[in-house]
Amino acid sequence: MIRLQDVTVAYGNRVILDHINLDIRDGETLTILGASGSGKSTILRLIIGLQRPTDGKILINGEDITVYQEKQLDEVRMHMGMVFQYSALFDSMTVGENVAFGLRQRTHKSEEEIQRIVWEKLHLVGLDDSMAMLPNNLSGGMKKRVSLARAIAMDPEIILYDEPTAGLDPLRCMDINRLILSMQRHFGVTSVVVTHDMTSAFYISDRLALLQDGRFRLVAPREEFKNTDDREVQRFIHGGEFPEEGRKAT
Repeated sequence: MIRLQDVTVAYGNRVILDHINLDIRDGETLTILGASGSGKSTILRLIIGLQRPTDGKILINGEDITVYQEKQLDEVRMHMGMVFQYSALFDSMTVGENVAFGLRQRTHKSEEEIQRIVWEKLHLVGLDDSMAMLPNNLSGGMKKRVSLARAIAMDPEIILYDEPTAGLDPLRCMDINRLILSMQRHFGVTSVVVTHDMTSAFYISDRLALLQDGRFRLVAPREEFKNTDDREVQRFIHGGEFPEEGRKAT
């Protein structure tokens, strides 16, 4: 579905991504982990065509989008949805208007059909009774769910999630995790998730990838990743400590 082939991103002498390679399989959920500033969100921007690599190729269904013009990229984006870290809702629009925005801008559907789709997508995320509310009146978890409803309004093949559980309490985090799994299982979407939340990462992922010093240190299925002998990966998983190095009970 998605292939990053020998991709480099550099700003002058500062290299963010250093000749990385990654295959993301059709229908899987792959989570990208890494320290702040390691380039995780850059990968999402590359995939959706908001940023071009300094070198290398980004292939979507076998087509190199790095050579596409903006109109061609818009066609590719028609098959993608993105859930932004801070939801990125339009404050002056109602929930329903936010979800309908892409449908109105990029399709020729009738207003009746748009309203039906908006209700269906909000119903999927449990917010069909909130269409008339403004974002300022929503909790953080509700904003994330509206952002997801907007992302799936066009029935995308690919959904990109940038820190989908950031700033949420554990119960709301689990709500979002379940929604991510639901999108994959019920609609077969390919999901790429960027997160620092290890609980979420292990709950939702088929595979995980750790980005370190501009390259992928490990890309592996969930259980293999969790049980790796790589000490640097284990240190990341456990917040700088190995399990046996934690404070002993007294």
